[in-house]
Amino acid sequence: MVIEELNDHQQLIIKVIEQRTADIEQACEMIVSAIQGGNKVLIAGNGGSAADAQHIAAELSGRFVKHRKALPGIALTTDTSALTAIANDYGYDHVFSRQIEALAKPGDLFIGISTSGNSQGILNAFKTAGDIGCKTLGLSGWSGGKMNGLCDLNVIVPSEVTARIQEIHILIGHILCKAVDDLF
Repeated sequence: MVIEELNDHQQLIIKVIEQRTADIEQACEMIVSAIQGGNKVLIAGNGGSAADAQHIAAELSGRFVKHRKALPGIALTTDTSALTAIANDYGYDHVFSRQIEALAKPGDLFIGISTSGNSQGILNAFKTAGDIGCKTLGLSGWSGGKMNGLCDLNVIVPSEVTARIQEIHILIGHILCKAVDDLF
């Protein structure tokens, strides 16, 4: 079982290198541009993707590898009062879009994470972010789902296995953070 899991992961890494390197490089350019422009990075996802959003935000506001100034990475998954109030008053599908409406400005970067590419709350967040003038970056799997038409770039992990997709999402998150670290 262990060897099978590791082999599955390894084969997916090879696919990502072969098929998605240019997209990941473009994603790095997007986050670097946002940070260099003095903008925020807002990140959201559900379940395991929420944990990934928080992980990436923490690497930005804390540090990734090297000591540098704190950067504005904000996970929209952490404020339980906002999440529950918005879910109660507007429905769960609006918990991220309402926060983006409140916090985002043109030039900010919104990163939406959804393994299926079809999470309605993430889709709504992309619409709101786009309307505000944010750059939008998706991390998805499968075929990219409905996110394909809603974000400036959707980095699609070529897999239908949620665990594998999430493993690659956090790898991509670390690559993004490395690109930011390289600015300093």
